[in-house]
Amino acid sequence: MRLDYSGPLPETIGFLLLPRFSMMAFFAAVEPLRIANRISGKPLFRWLLISEDGQPVTASSGMTLVADHSILDIRSLPSLAVCSGFEPEAHLNRALAGWLNRLDAGGCVLGGLDTGCFLLAAAGLLNGERVTLHWESLPAFRERFPAISTSDELFELGARRFSCAGGAAAMDMALDVIARRHGTALAVDVSEQLVHDRMRTRTDQQRMTLARRLGTHKRQLVDAVALMEQHLDTPLSLEELARRCRISLRQLQRLFEQELATSPRAWYLRLRLERARHLLKETDLDILSIGLSSGFTSSSSFSRAYRNHFGHSPRAER
Repeated sequence: MRLDYSGPLPETIGFLLLPRFSMMAFFAAVEPLRIANRISGKPLFRWLLISEDGQPVTASSGMTLVADHSILDIRSLPSLAVCSGFEPEAHLNRALAGWLNRLDAGGCVLGGLDTGCFLLAAAGLLNGERVTLHWESLPAFRERFPAISTSDELFELGARRFSCAGGAAAMDMALDVIARRHGTALAVDVSEQLVHDRMRTRTDQQRMTLARRLGTHKRQLVDAVALMEQHLDTPLSLEELARRCRISLRQLQRLFEQELATSPRAWYLRLRLERARHLLKETDLDILSIGLSSGFTSSSSFSRAYRNHFGHSPRAER
């Protein structure tokens, strides 16, 4: 999905499928290309399914796709999308990292769908690049690769790299590529075939607005939760939250109890523990580091809170 493709048609895009990849992201990327071929009446795109050993790959949904090639069969490609899901780095080894680096050296544009950028980063292929991932995986990626620039956009298209947040964002990225290559009119026609009500730009938000997620439009409550989400590693006191929202501590507590049926302290703790859970599942950071990055002052206080909330220890989670 390179920006400057000017080679022969059909344009070939490789999809590296890793165990437990996101089927939704994969299909959302491929279907717009298929429909573009049909509407235009010409083979504008073709895609190759690649697995490390050439064997079928099972997605996180339990569905299995048959690969066209193993990595040993492929020596060059215009573009390659790394499709992964849970625990992406668990599938990176020396042979796969070497193959990705050889493709890069040969001019291949590399990208990641959903969590695919974890592999590319671990292989040393994202230095100096700006990427995006699924909103749930972004905190873990930022902890694991702090030197790599990230965004919370739907997708990023650069000269040598591309990335998207997965899910429906892969469709938006594919539509953007179709529009760049073959005109906006074709991209709109493809979007309508997909019953996609509008072509979202990369700067559209990944998540619903906070007000919609909370089911309330009470400005002070929305502001308080937003502040909590912005300060998970160094939690603000409830007094400071109330002060920044320009209400009293009693009013803050009443808002949470009336609108969210919980206390602000319990809500804040849940947010921090959920962040910790994502880091435990998606990074190899040690437990103390994860606790500290989630606002706990010691591993014992972190483990105690985690066990009380989830019913098991952080070590058992991992």
